Amino acid sequence: MKALTIRQPWAGAIAHGTKRVENRTWKLPAKYEGARILIHAGAQPDRHAQVYGEHLDVYSAIVAVATITGCHYDNGNQVCCSYWAQPGLYHWTLADVTALPEPVPAKGALGFWTADDDVLAAIQAQLADTATAI
Repeated sequence: MKALTIRQPWAGAIAHGTKRVENRTWKLPAKYEGARILIHAGAQPDRHAQVYGEHLDVYSAIVAVATITGCHYDNGNQVCCSYWAQPGLYHWTLADVTALPEPVPAKGALGFWTADDDVLAAIQAQLADTATAI
């Protein structure tokens, strides 16, 4: 299963808030549209963002599972699709977000990366209780 590393506080806002758009400089590869992915909180926070709250101080861990439902580019000439959307970037839309009860430690990477079997087993054990499959 593929994972995507996102810096805090954005990973926490996806897992425990209302953020359902991930802003990226690159277009979503077509093969990932509709894919279920892991949301990984990176090792470092976004240095330009304020980090507050218990769910936003988790680093180097899988914090949620989500489905990527689409991608579009915002050229800045239209109304953004979400409060979280930034103009001049690709907006990857997310749905069916399930926060993990306990973050699962994992080393992230740039772009999409594959979680190892131990990480997947730990995630699956937590999701079994919530009846959400990965």
